[in-house]
Amino acid sequence: MPKMTGRPAVDAQLILNNVREISADFASQRPERQRRRELLKEDFDRLRESGYPLVAVPTEYGGIWEGDRTGTRTVCEILKTLAHGDSSVALVCAMHPAVIGSAGWSTISAVPEPYGKAWEEQRNWAFQTVHDGHFWGTIMSEPGSGGDNTQSNSGAKLGDDGVRYLISGQKHFGSGSGMTSYMVTHAVPEGEISPDTFILDMRDVDWDGSAGVELVAPWDGHGMTATQSHGLVFDNFPATRLAFPGNERRRIIADMDRPQGAFFVAVITGIVETAVTTARQQLESKRGRMRSYEQVEWTKVEIDAWLVRQSYEGMLREVEIGSSTSRNVLLAKEAVAALAESVLSRISKVIGGGAYSRNAPYGFWLEDVRALGFLRPPWALAYERVFEGSWNS
Repeated sequence: MPKMTGRPAVDAQLILNNVREISADFASQRPERQRRRELLKEDFDRLRESGYPLVAVPTEYGGIWEGDRTGTRTVCEILKTLAHGDSSVALVCAMHPAVIGSAGWSTISAVPEPYGKAWEEQRNWAFQTVHDGHFWGTIMSEPGSGGDNTQSNSGAKLGDDGVRYLISGQKHFGSGSGMTSYMVTHAVPEGEISPDTFILDMRDVDWDGSAGVELVAPWDGHGMTATQSHGLVFDNFPATRLAFPGNERRRIIADMDRPQGAFFVAVITGIVETAVTTARQQLESKRGRMRSYEQVEWTKVEIDAWLVRQSYEGMLREVEIGSSTSRNVLLAKEAVAALAESVLSRISKVIGGGAYSRNAPYGFWLEDVRALGFLRPPWALAYERVFEGSWNS
């Protein structure tokens, strides 16, 4: 597709308004939604109609993405709003702009030769898939990798046509499996030593092994209950390599100091906001009868929730001024991961035994917010980076 100039047909404020309406509908269905173990196509159809997929497309290509410094806050606010209604749908939607950004399509406009023409064509194609209403996702993680993509053991061999690759390997945490048309993954190309990024066309693919992909670990619904983060085994499954391949692309992205993980922080912040508001309303009638322990625990809820909001807002301010963006986003991610779990645990103590009931939302939310610490980079790798950054920043 050619570049599109001028104001996009759907602007950011309209998308936010549309998503706010959808989220309110989701919230009205919360008890039923929190018990789901699968995603619904109609939810993503509504989000498609809202214009949401365009958050991943730069403005010059007809989307609303205005670059990291401006676009990050815009997309985070949309995702935070969506998380007020449905945690699982919001997390899957967060993968969409994160994947397109991490691949480099929305961030790298020009690349060195001989990749220039092929890169521009692939960018045009990727953005066109979004205009056509397709969602993107990721299925990077592998057993034993510890969430480190550089440790991929999957293989990719060049097909007979000299263009397409065939991917083989076991993957898990394919969030949004069945809802995402395209997914990206890592594998080591035959004859090379480092993993690279590949595109998987998952449209209308059977998961019984007949097409080169088999469902081996259906998502069990424990935490982020309906993300469909399935485990799949690929066996000579067709894939397309990024048109600007290898370490040089990764170095360019690393030098950009991008806000990786900010979208995940937005989702968890939205859950915390909704949980605290819901609990405060529920506790209003017993405020005058709360015992000392309950008063102290609720006070700590307020303090930790305030720190979550400050971490979220501080993260976005650091992105906007371009101050050690990747490190500050990582610090915010780990801070919110710990604080969010504290908030939900303390809310349960104040609410009492009723919080353990499946008729109450708090136990679901507690498992939802715990997901942040395991999202890339997971705890061990994240803390290693924080430690190293203490001296390298």
